[in-house]
Amino acid sequence: MPRRTSGVFLHLTSLPGPDGIGDLGAGAEAFLDFLDRADQRYWQFCPLGPTSGVYGHSPYAADSAFAGNPLLVDLRDLAERGYLDESDRDGPDSADPDAVAYDDVAAFKRDRLRRAHERFAATADGDERAAFEAFREREASWLSDYTLFAALKDVHDGAWTDWPADLAHRDADALAEARERHAEAVEYHAFVQWVFDEQWQRLREAATERGIELVGDLPLYVAADSADVWASPETFELDEEGRPAVVAGVPPNPGDDGQRWGNPVYDWGHLRETGYGWWLDRVRRLLSRVDLARIDHFKGFDEFWAIPADADSPAAGEWREGPGADFFEAVADDLGLPADDLPFIAEDLGFIDEGVVALRDRFSIPGMRVPQYADWCSEDSRDKPVNYPRDAVAYTSTHDTDTAVGYYETLGDEQRDCLHYALATDGSEIHWDLVEAVWDSEATIAMTTVQDLLGLGSEARFNTPGTAEGNWRWRVTEAALSDDLATELAGITTATLR
Repeated sequence: MPRRTSGVFLHLTSLPGPDGIGDLGAGAEAFLDFLDRADQRYWQFCPLGPTSGVYGHSPYAADSAFAGNPLLVDLRDLAERGYLDESDRDGPDSADPDAVAYDDVAAFKRDRLRRAHERFAATADGDERAAFEAFREREASWLSDYTLFAALKDVHDGAWTDWPADLAHRDADALAEARERHAEAVEYHAFVQWVFDEQWQRLREAATERGIELVGDLPLYVAADSADVWASPETFELDEEGRPAVVAGVPPNPGDDGQRWGNPVYDWGHLRETGYGWWLDRVRRLLSRVDLARIDHFKGFDEFWAIPADADSPAAGEWREGPGADFFEAVADDLGLPADDLPFIAEDLGFIDEGVVALRDRFSIPGMRVPQYADWCSEDSRDKPVNYPRDAVAYTSTHDTDTAVGYYETLGDEQRDCLHYALATDGSEIHWDLVEAVWDSEATIAMTTVQDLLGLGSEARFNTPGTAEGNWRWRVTEAALSDDLATELAGITTATLR
């Protein structure tokens, strides 16, 4: 991993765009241009999978760990291909340049995508059909199950465990009959994934042309109501009905009751016996899209908190041994890479112990540092920028924290005074002070968010963990990505030798 580089976090839904949500079109290219002008090397974002209203459109509770989010498809590209009329490109009346109204956006996008598929089915030429079928064949290992899952979701209410038993438990005859009955819907969902894939590869090429690398996100867990669990139940610890027998979370800490996330945990014994096949497919799929990947909840690969599904409290859980080094050795072998050169960043915040550190260091995977977790009055606080090691990726804030300004405004007097002293500032431009401190640290990579570059407060926070409303909605306008902002960030980058 190169030394002393930097980048910016912005999820795809937050991009500028005319349809009430960011997409893979002109807004994404505008952001790449901004990063280029700002002399940045990395663009980081959340997972790219299909989201649903049931989970508040959280990218960390996707319908699939392999598929792309249909809401991110660029409709202008489909119009240029002749799959939509010009009038179809007009965004929903409720489109908001500052926030995503998911219900309206989802209804609008799905209507246009179905129109595009109908036009494709009726008018596509031989080359287009051949490209589509080649994609379906190339990605069949996950696409076949995902598209049937999505088609069945269109006609059955509730989670897949509530479907008719023969479909829920994947009776071969029932699946074959369903594929035939829902052939048009299966093809539609495959078409959307093909379009997403082509648009993504074009975006990645545009990033490469500008010398920008893409940093994706690899959540440890998947949603219980997902194509992944339905198609590969043996990969997870489930009961006879297909529901999680044990769920993921974290134990209580002083001052809290712990967290119950509800995701099914993995049957790591089965995965080890099968060479981690499902996981290797997943990693390979992600790295076909990005250059680096942040591993969310890295702790879970060392040991994970397992809560009985029928338990009343996260405290009823227990620590279980994760796959450890054996898993990462398998990943390195599969990718054909040295074990100390894996393209990962470890999200090692929270439960940091000797086991996590040893696993991370064994594979030379950099961990994360965030100044919002610092004790500014302690000289040796690990989260003060002056103490960051080289093998770290440092962030002014993350998608799960408050913005830099929002954090500063909630600090107590003592911590605020110590922060002022540590950064030699009066706090009037605290967002730039924190950017400069992170950029000036020894961390290998320095990262910030667009919200922090713009000096926005808690109103622009992207996500508040443990809450179900109002998350994943914030958006930036193209006008906000100004030359002056790019010049300011480029100047700090040059001054700190990044």
